[in-house]
Amino acid sequence: MIDYTPPAYVTLLRPANVTTAFADVLAGFAIAGLHNRPVLPWLLAAGACLYAGGVVLNDFFDRDVDRVERPERPIPSGRVSPGAAATLGSALLAAGVLAAAQANLAALSIAGAIAALVLLYDIWGKHDPVAGPANMALCRACNLLLGVAAVPDALRDQWPIAVIPFLYIAAVTALSRGEVHGGRTGSATFALVSLSAALSALAVVAFRAGQALVAGIVLALLVWRVVPPFVEARRVPEPQRIRHAVKRGVLSLVLVNAVIGTAYAGPAYGALILATAVAAALLARLFPVT
Repeated sequence: MIDYTPPAYVTLLRPANVTTAFADVLAGFAIAGLHNRPVLPWLLAAGACLYAGGVVLNDFFDRDVDRVERPERPIPSGRVSPGAAATLGSALLAAGVLAAAQANLAALSIAGAIAALVLLYDIWGKHDPVAGPANMALCRACNLLLGVAAVPDALRDQWPIAVIPFLYIAAVTALSRGEVHGGRTGSATFALVSLSAALSALAVVAFRAGQALVAGIVLALLVWRVVPPFVEARRVPEPQRIRHAVKRGVLSLVLVNAVIGTAYAGPAYGALILATAVAAALLARLFPVT
């Protein structure tokens, strides 16, 4: 069996996670009615760069803690210098904002907000047990709206749907705080309640759609994937179970977007979003997700 060690800089980017950012933007584009297609590549590039920049800077600001808790990560292991990581992360955030600017002013504004929220989270938010999950959830909610911004007028009517990724990611982030030392039942309970609220809101979207049957099937798959590990993490909040639930939650965000994409644009478009899940699952076998 070949002993494979992934390249340090690629590991730092968390490719499987970045793939889920494509799904956010594609789902938002479905909400916008699939109009103004020439700007979609710019929005996809913006979402991916902003996400990648965020995870790189997260590791940069966590480097001292990771020397103790995650010494295998690229920066504490010495495979990537702190200076190089800071430069890479900053360049990716800037590239994301510049890519969004090629679409329209609405996309530029949202990308700028995402970049600011990313920095706020990496520097301060993640250390606060209440503000941290909300901060991260806002990042992903805005990433969905980045796709909607393809048609700026759609933002005025459709922005409330961003509450779904907000609740979902708040649940995943709250639970992830126990990945290293184990969690608390209270935090795990909050995560499960927030997850349930997100799934309930998603069900409303799915069953109001003209493609309710297909959207409902994808929703059922999502529930099957994420609810049992979250319930188990609440029952026994130990690091291994929490990491498993968090990994499932991160990778299954694609299914959240697939439900939305199917509801707004039909099964074929939902299948396109699901294809990003296949890519994410394959990449997750090669690169760490958390």
